[in-house]
Amino acid sequence: MALSGFSDAAWHTYTHPVSAADGLEENSEGWLRQCEREAFAKVPHAIRSPNLPEHGMIVQSYVAVEETAHRVGRALHAIGRSELTDSVVLEAGEELASIEAAERGELVGRARQAVVVSRADASPLQVAEADRLLAADLSGGDELFTRIDPTAAAVAAAHWLHAAAVVAAFASGTDLRHVVEQSSDIEALAHATPTLVLHLIEDGASPREAVTALVREAMLVAEGIIPDPAGLVDAVARVVGRAQDPDADEEDQELARDMLAELRATPLDPSRPALDLLEDLLAGIHGCRLLYEQAKDGDSDERGRTDAEAGPEAREDDTDAVFLDLVRAEAVRTCGRLV
Repeated sequence: MALSGFSDAAWHTYTHPVSAADGLEENSEGWLRQCEREAFAKVPHAIRSPNLPEHGMIVQSYVAVEETAHRVGRALHAIGRSELTDSVVLEAGEELASIEAAERGELVGRARQAVVVSRADASPLQVAEADRLLAADLSGGDELFTRIDPTAAAVAAAHWLHAAAVVAAFASGTDLRHVVEQSSDIEALAHATPTLVLHLIEDGASPREAVTALVREAMLVAEGIIPDPAGLVDAVARVVGRAQDPDADEEDQELARDMLAELRATPLDPSRPALDLLEDLLAGIHGCRLLYEQAKDGDSDERGRTDAEAGPEAREDDTDAVFLDLVRAEAVRTCGRLV
């Protein structure tokens, strides 16, 4: 139990890095995060020489990493076996080293557990690796989920979604902001979050800013905090007003009631926001491909083309190849906005 608490506190410094805080003023969130990260150096001493009760009282640290290390030390003190203490100090050191590796974007060994957590920031090294995987395969493949931090992967996916949306919008004549929403008429897809990301990027946010903002908000919701209470209240008021509008017909009122039931403090799953966002963004890229295919099929029909010599699979492969080439070209053109 004590070791689990220590591990949770230590990994919290990874998921909630100093770089994602607003500032480092004393007693601010960033300052506290910095204290937690600096406590890594104090862990071996805390385990070997923990604060023990004296006269019915005990000194406790407000820094979770340090205090949980003291709790491990107190448990070991009660057991009284020095060789076990040596083993635990070594184990704790390996755990901290894996977090440091994950911070550098080196997800190997123990550090690979970073692929199942949501981080409030993204490693540039991991974003670059995710970008490389998506350039080779717009679905990302298994490696995108097994080798890359999901927030970093989502940053790269947002960049490629925007590139795919540019291509699909040009081919179909659809507003870029709504291409994924439009593609959901072809195949049922999660379109709300990709559409929101496209809006954010079109409004000037970088893929990194769009993704980390959404992930951070969902992480706050997971902690029981509403990131934008005034905005949520306004949204509820608008939908309630629509549902209660005496001039609205029954269909409009029912639609408003459905919208009210679907209102959430975050569009992401708070228990796994980065992974949820990554999956939705990849679905959005797939939707762009579907819309592009439909537009190209329509162009072929209008021109009266026939594909007597090539079967449907060949035509689909050719369309996919053209789509991928166009998306790659757009992604390269806008690579300066990636982060």
